[in-house]
Amino acid sequence: MDDTQTQTPQDLRNLALKVAGLLEEAGKHALHDQINPRNLAQPSTDEQERRGPLFKLETDSKILRFMSTRLADIAHFDGFWTTRPSESRPGQKYWYIGKIDGVINYVRRMSEWTLTAALFEFDENREPKPILGVVHAPALGLTYLAARGAGAVRIHKTAVGEKRDKVVPSMTSSLDGSVLSYGMSIIPEESKRALDVASALAGRPADIKRVGPASLDLCKVADGTYDAYFEPMLHVWDIAAIAAGTVVVWEAQGTLSRWDGDRIHWRHDNDVVATNGLIVRDLKPYLK
Repeated sequence: MDDTQTQTPQDLRNLALKVAGLLEEAGKHALHDQINPRNLAQPSTDEQERRGPLFKLETDSKILRFMSTRLADIAHFDGFWTTRPSESRPGQKYWYIGKIDGVINYVRRMSEWTLTAALFEFDENREPKPILGVVHAPALGLTYLAARGAGAVRIHKTAVGEKRDKVVPSMTSSLDGSVLSYGMSIIPEESKRALDVASALAGRPADIKRVGPASLDLCKVADGTYDAYFEPMLHVWDIAAIAAGTVVVWEAQGTLSRWDGDRIHWRHDNDVVATNGLIVRDLKPYLK
C-alpha cells in the first residue's frame, strides 16, 4: 500500500483485513502463553504503578514487537502513536497497537480478552481520530474490524469454517428490558461510580453484565449483544483498545461519547458510554 496516497474506504477495509490477520497470528502465541502452566505476570508493587496497569506481561512485549515490525512492512504511514511528535500535521497517520485488553481475565485464564490495533489520522484541526480498528479475541475465535466509510464486520471462526457478518446494533428503544454492560476499575473511587450507576439502574434493564474487556464490550454494543455499555474511567493506557472498538461502533451506526456528551479525548482519561443510538437519552441521566 502506498502510504503517501489518500486511502479509499476499500483500501482501508483491505488494510483492516491484513491487520486482522496479523492480530490472529499474534493471538495464537498469546493464547499459548495463557494456557501454558506458568506465571503469566508479575503484579505491580509500586503505589504509582498500582494506579496504572495492574500487571506487567511478558506477552505484551512480544505482541508489540511483532505487530510493530509487521505493520511497518505493510503500511508504515507516519509511524506509531507512542513515538509520534508533540505536533502532527493534517493527514498524518499513526498506528496504535494495544497491549492485552482484559489482563485480569487473561491472567485468570478466562476467554474474554483481546488484542487490538487502531490507525489514527489527524484532521484539518490537527486533532486525531481513529479511522481503522481491529479487535481480536483469540480464545473466542472472534474478530471485529471496521474502517472509515466501509462498515463493520464480525468474523467468527467455527469448526466448520469462517463466518462473516455485517455488524449492526440492537433496536431496543428503552432501558426497560434492555441488556447493558459496564466496566470498573481497580481504583476504589472509580469502581464506586460504576457500581452506583448500576445500582441506580436496578429494576429497569433485564440484565446488567460485567465481563469486559472494554474493547470487546464496545464491539458487543455494535453487534447488538448489548444495548449499551458504560465505564466511568478509561485511562490513557486504554486508548488503543477504546479506539479500535470505537471505529467498530461508529461504522455500525452506534453512538459513543463521554458521559457529559462530549467527544472522546484521545490524549486523556475518559468516562465512556456507547449505545445502539436509541437508548442514549434514557441512559444519560444516570451517568453522573
